[in-house]
Amino acid sequence: MKTRVAIVILNWNGRDMLRRFLPTVVQRSAEPGVAVIVADNGSTDDSCDLVRREHPAVGLIALDRNYGFAEGYNRALSAVEAEYVVLLNSDVEPDADWLRPLIAYMDVHPEAAACQPKLLSHADPTRYEYAGACGGYIDRYGYPYCRGRLMSSVEEDHGQYDDPAQVMWASGAALFIRLADYRAVGGLDARFFAHMEEIDLCWRLGARGRRVVCIPKSSVRHVGAATLTRDNPRKTLLNFRNSLLMLYKNLPTERELRHVMRVRRLLDLVAAIVFLLRGQWRSAWAVMQARREFRRLRPTFEADRQENLRLSTTSPYGRTTTSLLYAYYIRRRRTFSAL
Repeated sequence: MKTRVAIVILNWNGRDMLRRFLPTVVQRSAEPGVAVIVADNGSTDDSCDLVRREHPAVGLIALDRNYGFAEGYNRALSAVEAEYVVLLNSDVEPDADWLRPLIAYMDVHPEAAACQPKLLSHADPTRYEYAGACGGYIDRYGYPYCRGRLMSSVEEDHGQYDDPAQVMWASGAALFIRLADYRAVGGLDARFFAHMEEIDLCWRLGARGRRVVCIPKSSVRHVGAATLTRDNPRKTLLNFRNSLLMLYKNLPTERELRHVMRVRRLLDLVAAIVFLLRGQWRSAWAVMQARREFRRLRPTFEADRQENLRLSTTSPYGRTTTSLLYAYYIRRRRTFSAL
């Protein structure tokens, strides 16, 4: 039978996560035309042996080294042929019947390029999960937030966001996307390596008139921060650097780009000072290093910026004109519905 949906799990030295979650993914994705594939990013543990030994029906794509999240998926998906693909983290446990609502929605909404399920915390399923919750948005200055999560404030799930909704970005932890759309916009940007790359991808989709949605009738439980903890300086560097690169690539006018970059220079300085006051000097240094790397890499993104401006037909849904930091820290808004 032809593969309609390929669930691709990118793995790097994640043997324990595969052993813990892969059996559930296989069991709860046992639908006609659905294939489960592990794409291994050059692991040095026995991840590949585990898949071959314990899950012979699961496909295996063995990459020769660790290409990071973005390029790892680009290389893996170049070897996949399916109508839809799911980029699924190795630390995600899907609930029963999770695929059907996603497939059903996409089948009757050709204008939609991508969607995501509701992401709940694996440690506490009564709460949304930080990295995606019920679909993401972004403020004027590049700060992402979600239905169910503003900054570090994660809401309890009381069904308040159970309606399907158009969003700006879908979480890379469980990203369901048409393979044709993925390829049409060039996939994930490998230069990001990891973090913010799915927002950049969805920005390009939205700017070219394609929709991104959240389908909360489908739900998964995500461990989160399985590779890098949230306060890891390496993650801080990647998030700050990639946020700046994403803004440079995608902001629609030179005037807005200049304004946003001036404000971000100030906000990044404030972030570094806050890290220092908290005694997190490595994170403060990471913010400064991120800005240096942005300045170094910016010329290599000029051609991408011009291409995005040329191909954009609309402003992507879900990018607000206000400041999340102002709403959160000054106006004390702690929930998405309070914005």
